[in-house]
Amino acid sequence: MSKNVRTIPATVNLFNATPINAVKKRRVAAYARVSTDQEEQLTSYEAQVDYYTNYIKSRDDWEFVEVYTDEGISGTSTKHREGFKKMVDNAMAGNIDLIITKSVSRFARNTVDSLTTIRNLKEIGCECYFEKENIWTFDGKGELLLTIMSSLAQEESRSISENVKWGHRKRFADGKVSVPFGNFLGYKKGADGNLEIDEEQAVVVRRIYREYLAGSTACSIAKSLMEDGIESPGHKKKWNASTIRSILKNEKYKGDALLQKHYTVDFLTKKQKVNEGEVQQYYVENNHEAIIDPEVFEMVQTEIERRRNLKGKYSGVDILTAKIICGECGGSFGSKVWHSNDKYRKVVYQCNQKYNGENKCTTPILIKEDIENRFIKVVNSLIENKDEVIENLETIRKTLCDTTLLSKEKNELSQKLVEQVEQIQELIEVNSRVAQNQEEYQKQYEKLVNEYEITKVEHQKLELDISNKLAKSETLSVFINTIKKQETLLETFDKMMWGSLLESVVVYKDNVLFKFRDGTEIKG
Repeated sequence: MSKNVRTIPATVNLFNATPINAVKKRRVAAYARVSTDQEEQLTSYEAQVDYYTNYIKSRDDWEFVEVYTDEGISGTSTKHREGFKKMVDNAMAGNIDLIITKSVSRFARNTVDSLTTIRNLKEIGCECYFEKENIWTFDGKGELLLTIMSSLAQEESRSISENVKWGHRKRFADGKVSVPFGNFLGYKKGADGNLEIDEEQAVVVRRIYREYLAGSTACSIAKSLMEDGIESPGHKKKWNASTIRSILKNEKYKGDALLQKHYTVDFLTKKQKVNEGEVQQYYVENNHEAIIDPEVFEMVQTEIERRRNLKGKYSGVDILTAKIICGECGGSFGSKVWHSNDKYRKVVYQCNQKYNGENKCTTPILIKEDIENRFIKVVNSLIENKDEVIENLETIRKTLCDTTLLSKEKNELSQKLVEQVEQIQELIEVNSRVAQNQEEYQKQYEKLVNEYEITKVEHQKLELDISNKLAKSETLSVFINTIKKQETLLETFDKMMWGSLLESVVVYKDNVLFKFRDGTEIKG
């Protein structure tokens, strides 16, 4: 008896479970995207929207849903593409049967995003059609073709990203500086495209530097700017301490420019990272007119470092307490108010350990006016003899801060390190090609490595010595220039002088020692 096989045709759509013979219009949407705002693009935003609206409505078997769009958005990620996300959400909700797009690259340049989205849509019965490549995702060959085309689109995006990076780095290497002028306080774009001082905003920048050197903290400066109704660089009423700190550290305010402070880690995510030596940087000196004198800028950097070393003990409420130290216990002085509610009110300073514990400090209590007057007196002694002081400091700077011999020795050690590395590499290479006694090889290898480590330590010590001498030279230079500019004797207490010239005030039982940043010590 022979077998009889009868074919039963499918009656339900494989992907959307609807009857095959059902007369139902497909709900069709389109997606259009352009990555720039340039009108001359062949597949411009307006052209795509108009084309797909008419194309879908011209079909009797299609029902027009919407043309979803993203303008001026990158295709490497779906993260910030609101039109795309809205379209996918509507499709997942069962409101779209077919999505039409010009090409795979318009849909997404990220292979993972592209395939993941299409597979999710496919599971709920929504098909995608890419006109340029003629790919229907419900077609058996669709996913294979799509994977290939998405990979090509992603590679194209990577290539574009690399070209853009090259362009930026070439511009950096040529010393061309660009900043977001709309959010950059103190400067505007000049006729030559470079930074030009905006005098109205520069006043705010100078105020920030002046108040910081006078003892204020970033938080207190931000608060004072808000109280005076001054807008932040982002044109907002609120100032943050981090914004103040950024302005205080930005070398552009002294006329220089450090380029490539950040770099893009991944062209797909567009994630940026602070450049900590991963990619090359460029430093352009005297690029534009400075708002802040280089000496003042360096004073601020020194003060930032000094406060950092205090490990949170600095307070901007009272600039005197930050620098007054007890000569007995090494602790800091704190302020107290006597007779706060009557005419005898006065602010005094005493060691914070004066009445604590068994070993109480015997250093005296100082009145605020007394400290300020003592400071005026010692600074005036420097100003009165400033020619002699400056001459002595210049001599110290030229002799004690000279790095000529150290630099020569460092260069010799650098060459020695190169030679030692070459010897080690040659030893390893020979051992990989020629059979030899491995015990002897190991001894020789360890000997060379130990010699290299010794040289490296010597090299690092020289680098540190050179760095310390250069820092000392810079400190002396700032001190000398500050004294030079002071034409007259001080008549009142100067917060700027206190903040910029003075290192500390050490209070002993019978005298007060003023220590200046140049190393000068004067009893006051």
